Amino acid sequence: MTSSSSSPSFLSRFCSSALRSKPLSPPTDTTVHTTSAQGLVRRLGVFDLILLGIGASIGAGIFVVTGTVARDAGPGVTISFIIAGASCVLNALCYAELASRFPAVVGGAYLYTYSAFNELTAFLVFAQLMLDYHIGAASIARSLASYVVTVLELIPFLQGNIPSWVGHGEEVFGALSINILAPILLVLLTVVLCRGVGESSVLNSIMTVTKVLIVIFIIIVGAFEVDVSNWTPFAPNGVQSILTGSTVVFFSYVGFDAVANSAEESKRPQRDLPLGIIGSLLVCVVLYVGVCLVITGMVPYQFLGDDAPLAEAFTSKGLQYVSVLISIGAVAGLTTTLLVGLYVQSRLYLGLGRDGLLPAIFAKVHPTRHTPIHSQVWVGLVAIILSGLLNVEVLSHILSVGTLTGYSVVSACVVTLRWTDKRSSEVSSKVISRRGEGIICLCTLACCGFASGALFRFQASFVFIIVGGVVAVFTGAALYLRQGYNDPPGFSCPGVPIVPCVSIFVNMFLFAQLHYEAWVRFIVLGIITVGIYAFYGQYNADPLNSTASTVYHRAATEETP
Repeated sequence: MTSSSSSPSFLSRFCSSALRSKPLSPPTDTTVHTTSAQGLVRRLGVFDLILLGIGASIGAGIFVVTGTVARDAGPGVTISFIIAGASCVLNALCYAELASRFPAVVGGAYLYTYSAFNELTAFLVFAQLMLDYHIGAASIARSLASYVVTVLELIPFLQGNIPSWVGHGEEVFGALSINILAPILLVLLTVVLCRGVGESSVLNSIMTVTKVLIVIFIIIVGAFEVDVSNWTPFAPNGVQSILTGSTVVFFSYVGFDAVANSAEESKRPQRDLPLGIIGSLLVCVVLYVGVCLVITGMVPYQFLGDDAPLAEAFTSKGLQYVSVLISIGAVAGLTTTLLVGLYVQSRLYLGLGRDGLLPAIFAKVHPTRHTPIHSQVWVGLVAIILSGLLNVEVLSHILSVGTLTGYSVVSACVVTLRWTDKRSSEVSSKVISRRGEGIICLCTLACCGFASGALFRFQASFVFIIVGGVVAVFTGAALYLRQGYNDPPGFSCPGVPIVPCVSIFVNMFLFAQLHYEAWVRFIVLGIITVGIYAFYGQYNADPLNSTASTVYHRAATEETP
């Protein structure tokens, strides 16, 4: 009897908690400043934010991915990067609007989802993103360690004398792989991040400027070695290879969303965050396209190497010193990518700790350093364990799920937060509310994107893919015609709801290209996350009176002195 009476109570509480949202109103003044002991210090200007986005996006991938994709797409890899960059611009426009709309506290995609949808969806987005970040940080740390060893081996007496378990990793039992240098590098970067955003910003700026200058130098030097005949044929394997290549290189741009997670440390967030997000992405597009044109012009695409195609291309031209610069650039690129990745993770944990969805220790901010030191140490510790003991390459198939999920939900948030009454064309319905109707349209749009992507992946008839696209068009039209949209303060994403709809469709199309293990990971992690929320989150979350809301409203009413 007791069991039957308590069960409805538990379900009722779960549903009411899961569906509540976080009410955050945009500040009336575009200048915000946080001086609270519980808040972070606003030290980042627009240039710092652009460098932050570039640092997060451009790593060793620019020296590897450009060449490996070119082996299949040929010189058309340039178009692949342009297509992927264009799709990322759609995501960036959505991120820029929300970063401008909610500029005062950390949280990024998690915070936007909490405000636009509900608590459980926000927690699910956080979990998917965080697994990507944890595995990604460990993988980047091991790659960085390997490149550092490669640079050290340029010294004659060290060449061939550094054991594999120091930096390259030595497999013990399959998935187990010992690496000593990666944890050491993670400890150093964690210490820098714990010292303060000023110190970490300086390191990121120095390393990012270094790698950008190296990439520009590579493009200029390589331009003199280009043979334009190597660009013919431009698409040797057809248009489909270019489209497939764009799904691969899409992830080379991932990282601009890190700028949104620095909201509480930006000097003028409503102005600078959109500039930082879009500016960093555009710089990355230009650099990637330049490298693609150079590498495919220097060497016929079919002769490009697999492991270090860019370095091998310059070596084949007798420019060994450029290969050394490429190794140095890879070290700088991986360092900034890892630094920004660890930084973003700690800010997400800080947001969850403030809202009560995670233990309060994650919400602690150092009184003098003004850094979330406990969150920072935690994410560093997780990365240290993973990078030191596991062969994280075997986990690469389950990466990028969180990123594409987060991007899709952020695009949907732009639509839902813009909704307003449209009484002039309203058709009343007693069965479903206008908001519910809109959410159904967004879910249908996502399903169409995934279905079209799956059909494309398994080489189904092009007719079926077109059908999925047509249904998506009608769904987007329904959102456009049946919903009213207001204009938000600050930066406004153009073409709402069309631009966010296209963004969702493209993201889910790419989601379908992932390995099937990634789909399994998405479902399993979702179930685990719901369980954690059911037994901990719903009882401890406090969206109305949390520290985050206090910091937000204090920041919204204060002016920079």
